[in-house]
Amino acid sequence: MDASEIAEWLRRSTRSSEEHGRRSILRFWNPEDYDKFVQTLRADRLRAKPLRNIRRLSLIRAVSCPLFPEDLPPSLIGKAYWEEDVPMRVHALPMGTIVTDTGVPWGVKHIQAPLAWSRTTGYRVKVGVIDTGVDFEHPDLRHSLERGINLLQRMYPPQDDNGHGTHISGTIAAANELDGIIGVAPRSKIYPVKAFDHNGTAFVSDIILGIEWCVRNQMDVVNMSFGMKTRSKALLNAVNYAYHSGVLIVASSGNDGRIGEIDYPARYNHTIAVGATNLQRRIAPFTNRSPSIDVYAPGDRIVSAWPRGKHREMSGTSMATSHVTGAIALLLSLKPELTPAQIKAIVKSSAKPLRNGKALRAAGELNVMRMIKAADRY
Repeated sequence: MDASEIAEWLRRSTRSSEEHGRRSILRFWNPEDYDKFVQTLRADRLRAKPLRNIRRLSLIRAVSCPLFPEDLPPSLIGKAYWEEDVPMRVHALPMGTIVTDTGVPWGVKHIQAPLAWSRTTGYRVKVGVIDTGVDFEHPDLRHSLERGINLLQRMYPPQDDNGHGTHISGTIAAANELDGIIGVAPRSKIYPVKAFDHNGTAFVSDIILGIEWCVRNQMDVVNMSFGMKTRSKALLNAVNYAYHSGVLIVASSGNDGRIGEIDYPARYNHTIAVGATNLQRRIAPFTNRSPSIDVYAPGDRIVSAWPRGKHREMSGTSMATSHVTGAIALLLSLKPELTPAQIKAIVKSSAKPLRNGKALRAAGELNVMRMIKAADRY
């Protein structure tokens, strides 16, 4: 492989691609080829401005760059492949209202989390939340937050400029009994990974970098309340790497009301795919559903934390996913030795059958007490 030829090809291609805002992921099959390319890139990027926008995705031996190539250069054929670095969005419906009601939200009660708190509160379980960041000043979260990382601006903390990440974090780990809300696992630790901008948009490469950070910093479980319709082989490789490293990813199915298919990354086998239910214990009309769903959880009219110390009601499979992530934190606090495969089996086997069950609805609804009882057999 001629690394210099590839670097020159990237210089030419990135100049034109930057104007169109398109990005690609270039992944190397051979670790030696990837290492050789990275060395060349380090040497050339100071001299060539277009190369400065190339980001390394070491977890999967790839780079992300403002590039949409027609053809690979000859020295890359058979040694690398490329795919478009697709944008994706967080999974939430239009915002609900700001509310003043506090206490234990209905979803947290519904999955019977409070009944488990005499045994487990998620103490010291590390939860990565790849999202829009978090409100570090929120009184419901100040005892639950660790530093995390801002992947968009590395020199700044992962402060939430959207609200979605704060809402997700509140359902998982809020701990303000007197004036705020209580989350599913109030003594777990949230590590916010800001990969999404203020519009709730990120590229696949941002998510891969977030997964890489979570693996390197030994998260126990990762919440990914977002998705896309496109299958990404690069993202699949990152998800699989996390799974085999002992880091379980919980992902939302999407809010398009589709029957028969769900969004990626929830659609990958090595995630826990989550759909949403409502107060009547029925599948919410907005949730995507298919046999790929592993479990359903409350996702309709969920009250949680919101920036500037507020609380907001929101709906979406994002909200359902955070209930499942919190429940897994409760489980891991009791049984930290459980593998991702064992956790997924426990969550699925202990789920409570839904009302008006049909053949398509193979999955049941999350129930913490049933889950803990099932885990006692491991």
